[in-house]
Amino acid sequence: MSPHDKPLAWLHGHVKTPPFTREARLEAGFLLRRLQQGEKLGLPHSRPMPSVGARCHELRINDVDNTWRVIYRIDVDAIVILEVFPKKTGKTPKKIIDVCKQRLRHYDSD
Repeated sequence: MSPHDKPLAWLHGHVKTPPFTREARLEAGFLLRRLQQGEKLGLPHSRPMPSVGARCHELRINDVDNTWRVIYRIDVDAIVILEVFPKKTGKTPKKIIDVCKQRLRHYDSD
């Protein structure tokens, strides 16, 4: 990791095999690495999540049996990982959005 790269701040979740397949884990790692290096990702890999908060996004990882989502926020000093979950519907569940907002409030208050 370069000294200019942003660290990952994991507030919840992990990307490991299983439940991710090896290929999906590698894709997630590759995309997170690009974020650490300051690259802005767009569709189909990532989309903004203003319902969670400013600078929040949803990383999309297609796997054999699941479509994984990694909710993250881009801060000046880090990429903050809020949640990792399998997405089964077109809309992000309200419970996921609410828990991400709660984690951000807690993280920002420290």
